[in-house]
Amino acid sequence: MENFTLYNPTLYEFGRGAEEKTGMLTFLMGVKKVLIVYGSKYVKTNGLLERVKMSLDSIGIEYAELPGVKPNPNDDLVYEGIRICRERHCDGLLAVGGGSVIDTAKAIAAGTPYQGDFWDFFCGKATVKEALPVGVVLTIPGAGSEGSGNSVITRTDGMRKLSLRTDSILKPRFAVMNPEFTFTLTAYQTAVGVVDMMSHIMERYFSTTPRVEVTDRLAEGLLMALIAEAPKAMADPTDYQARANVEWAGTLAHNGIIGTGRREDWTSHAMEHEISALYDVPHGAGLAVVFPAWLAFMAHHKPSKVAQLGRRVFGVEASDDRTAAIEAVASIRAFFSAVLRMPVNFKQLGIADPDIDTMVRKLHENKGEKIGGYYKLTAEDTRQIYELMLENKQV
Repeated sequence: MENFTLYNPTLYEFGRGAEEKTGMLTFLMGVKKVLIVYGSKYVKTNGLLERVKMSLDSIGIEYAELPGVKPNPNDDLVYEGIRICRERHCDGLLAVGGGSVIDTAKAIAAGTPYQGDFWDFFCGKATVKEALPVGVVLTIPGAGSEGSGNSVITRTDGMRKLSLRTDSILKPRFAVMNPEFTFTLTAYQTAVGVVDMMSHIMERYFSTTPRVEVTDRLAEGLLMALIAEAPKAMADPTDYQARANVEWAGTLAHNGIIGTGRREDWTSHAMEHEISALYDVPHGAGLAVVFPAWLAFMAHHKPSKVAQLGRRVFGVEASDDRTAAIEAVASIRAFFSAVLRMPVNFKQLGIADPDIDTMVRKLHENKGEKIGGYYKLTAEDTRQIYELMLENKQV
């Protein structure tokens, strides 16, 4: 295990009626006028936005609004939010929604006090040194952005989808989490979120750091909990306990705790970002295609941790690592496909003729000549992994 620093400043208000405390929590983070960022009409039609405003009104907090956030959020709305914050003198952000809404709010929070272009943070030209505080009312679990300091935004010019990672400055000050908000999610929306959660766990799990038994077991336990609870939430959208377990797993998957003491990977996320930047597919659906292909490549090039995943999580009994790893890949692909009903190849994702050349080129332009923490991948390697996402393609 390696040295680590873990700072989790987020206050989690979890359970039924949690949204009633939004006003007080916003006040406690020192905000007088907040920009409410949200996406779909859902938060209006179900009355949540109105309840949030009433909570803010009750404590005397003013607010402006920025609606219209879409999946795979782009820079246009971030610039608009920065403009509103400056003109209306907002001193905080309140994201009411899922990962795309929260990521947009974080980018606005970083960009508002900055004198340059907020995109400087995402492309590595500048480091975030100050930001407006962000609060969250979560409606769609999966991205884990309510507990992380990360944000992912697509720049429309050139369709570059990049992530910004901060240790603490962009971590939300609070996250209101009422599992009842998720009752209206479809089985597909639930499954997309679950794949994202499982991917966040596995990006950390696949590490070259030896003897991280505690965080390995935490990761494996979360995966097993999701495998058990996700089908229940999909079968009965109003199963509060299943929804609660899935939602809390999504936060724990991405708030940093299971990454402590280890090097992480994140290659699969980077590869998926190139897919969703080009084809605007849901991030979790893209990951359902990417991760089995990445695992299949690793089963033949570095099988040890894939084999451990198979034995501990899926009950694989094969004694040699390569066979166990291959069986683990089959197990996770079957779970994604048969249980979660997610796509597992480009064709099922709705991409008939994927532009693999462009994806490989942009991936390595954005991330470097060799990428990956668990196994260093060249352009030839990532091309092979993308090709494994084609229908019926084998290693």
